[in-house]
Amino acid sequence: MGRCPHLDKILGLNEPISRRDFLDGTLVASAGMLVAGACPFPLSNQAASEISSGWTGYTGEGDYKAAAGNTEPVIQSAHAVRDGKYDKVPSEVTETGEVYDCVVVGGGFAGLSAGLFFNQRATSIRTCLILDNARIFGGVAKRNEFVVDGHRLFAPQASVHFQPPYPNSFLKGVYDAMGLDWEAFKSYQKWQGPSPEISLPRSAYGQGTINGKPASGFFFGAKYGHKPGIWITDPWGKKLEGTPFSETTRKEMLRLNSEQPVVPPLVYDYPGDPVSRQLDSMTLEDYLIRTYGVSRETIRFFVAGEMSGGFGLGPDALSGFLEHEWSKTIPTVDDSMATGIQMFPGGNSGMTRLLIKTLIPEAIEGPRTMEAVWKNSVNFAALDQAGQRVRMRLNSTAVRVEHIGEPAKSDFVSVTYLNDGRLQRVKAKTVVMAGGGWITKHVVRDLDEARRNSYEQFNYSPYMTVNVAVRNWRFLYDLGISSASWFEGFGRYVNVRKNATFGVDTPTTGPDLPTVLTFFVDFAKPGLPARSQGQLGRAELLSTSFADYERRIREQMTEMFAASGFDAKRDIAGIVLNRFGHAFINPQPGFFFGLDGKPAPRDALRNGPFGRIAFSHSDLAGAMDHRNAFLESERAVSELLDRVLT
Repeated sequence: MGRCPHLDKILGLNEPISRRDFLDGTLVASAGMLVAGACPFPLSNQAASEISSGWTGYTGEGDYKAAAGNTEPVIQSAHAVRDGKYDKVPSEVTETGEVYDCVVVGGGFAGLSAGLFFNQRATSIRTCLILDNARIFGGVAKRNEFVVDGHRLFAPQASVHFQPPYPNSFLKGVYDAMGLDWEAFKSYQKWQGPSPEISLPRSAYGQGTINGKPASGFFFGAKYGHKPGIWITDPWGKKLEGTPFSETTRKEMLRLNSEQPVVPPLVYDYPGDPVSRQLDSMTLEDYLIRTYGVSRETIRFFVAGEMSGGFGLGPDALSGFLEHEWSKTIPTVDDSMATGIQMFPGGNSGMTRLLIKTLIPEAIEGPRTMEAVWKNSVNFAALDQAGQRVRMRLNSTAVRVEHIGEPAKSDFVSVTYLNDGRLQRVKAKTVVMAGGGWITKHVVRDLDEARRNSYEQFNYSPYMTVNVAVRNWRFLYDLGISSASWFEGFGRYVNVRKNATFGVDTPTTGPDLPTVLTFFVDFAKPGLPARSQGQLGRAELLSTSFADYERRIREQMTEMFAASGFDAKRDIAGIVLNRFGHAFINPQPGFFFGLDGKPAPRDALRNGPFGRIAFSHSDLAGAMDHRNAFLESERAVSELLDRVLT
């Protein structure tokens, strides 16, 4: 790939900002690390693929430094398990001599909530160890931190927002147990100026308003015959007039956006009833064609990107049952962006911090208040101390989990894990596998055929969240927008949001203050089988250097915003990439209720424990969501307490 030194200078690629590439602690000049193509190795060789040179970049400040997305050490350890390095029982293993009533493998929402439920429901003498492969707990619910012009800014790595639960519900009970204080979300940042005010959303997925109209815009560049590009503000209010779409495409997009069906939608009464099974028998794409009378091309153009933000891929590969996933499977009081959605400044990392503070009070300094738990530092030394009922052991990748003896007759499970390069082993009376299915199927060594076959039917796709800290966002304000969408180049959407005041250092917001723009990047390849889409996406994710992505980000922002005053060299203060190789489960038709008389792939894993091992991860529910993680963990812990630790 050829480079222009003058363009590098204009884009700010040589500026000393918070995005320099580090690999094993060594500074590497990012300008020399561009890869030649998106996939330099054949797809058939993926099992042996390595991370590209210059893959790791700047990872932020604070507790989450060096913990952006799936880090290089985490990926290398997981790939070693996948590629068979630990298929034979290792000879050099340190026996810790520890015996726990429960070992939880995974420190994300599923693992932390499993620890919470075990701590709540088991007798006070029962002990629990949580193993996590990263340098800090949280799974996808971590945050990035920046310091820009004296302000500390936060942004989500993946898990973004949450909604108010129903009174007396299971979900409310979990929120209450972790100390989630709803009063803290009554105060969000106020507008500082200038006029007119853009009323900002509270979520990275929402849009603001200006003078009562949406403060959003569509950008069209060279792909649509515009160079320089053009902006269409309030495109839906204008019925897409002025956009370069054909009349047919505009009509179909408007029909989908306003949810105007041409035939009655299929809405089920309860999961497993005839209507839900009908939905699960077709792709979501076929359901949308049936219901809204639109073309397959329009769905893949317009719906795929939005759908991938919640499910990783577009509707061409997913079960139609997902049409009602958020509204019926895990309902909440208010799902609206305007009044329901709430968000910690750095996404749902606020919840995982509350969970760890609840389980291990000394883990975060200060009281268990929203502000203290959000702002105070993690006391890493307090996570794993002898005498604690619940312990958290970081940098610990489980490589072998197996019953000692026959699963049905065994009294203990052996758990071997890699901790900072050393193999160690503990014994457990029960185990909750709370990591994703993509690694669980490799780690549980004596897994029975039915459950192993179930996992082989799970498909996963990657995702990347890019947080770009900017010194101001006047270039958006001067366009009259706070959220932008586009249909070519890097990413699809970005917005400016306001934050809950307990988690930031200024109670005000405005276009002349720094903020973080969050780009959500999917790797959907509509038309291909789900598994192929995931494989191709992971190949791209692994093979693309930080520097190449940085160039794309700077070029994209320059193309869209230079005319309104954006200067990449001056305005970008930091870039963090959060890459997740298996971010989403991609449930195909039949995933939820089975097809052709065959059971659903997940049934064998959810119908009871395997000996002393239970399975808890949100992909078993068919959608990656913290609420699903709670539900799966509650089931798994209950199975072990009711049937094993009796």
